[in-house]
Amino acid sequence: MNQTENLGMNNGGDNGGVEIYFFDTYALIEIIKGNNNFKKYINSLIITTIFNIAELNYNLKKEMKKDLAEEYTKDYFDFIVNVTLNDIKEAMDLKTKNRKLSIPDAIGYTIAKRYKVKFLTGDEDFRNFQNVEFVKK
Repeated sequence: MNQTENLGMNNGGDNGGVEIYFFDTYALIEIIKGNNNFKKYINSLIITTIFNIAELNYNLKKEMKKDLAEEYTKDYFDFIVNVTLNDIKEAMDLKTKNRKLSIPDAIGYTIAKRYKVKFLTGDEDFRNFQNVEFVKK
């Protein structure tokens, strides 16, 4: 069983007092880079989607050797949660109203709401959204 299967839908499960966050691609990359502003989230429980992991892999391959990028991708793969058809519909409604959002970000934000966890990002497009843990780079 991976870590995400045991979370509970409302952050009310027994997580040993550890916070759960939805890590968007921005947050994952900043943690990998060692950004001190994201240090406090290193021991958090993570959820993310396959779309964020795909973005992560792509962006890392532009910045580092392929083998290392694939190792990081593998490390975060276990934190993927399922995306439902309703998540996609709701996310695309959100994207229609906020055209600057990427599709993975719109889906991720929707997933965070469904799981009742904060959406961790440093993406300026989310600065004034509710349910966002915005961390400046």
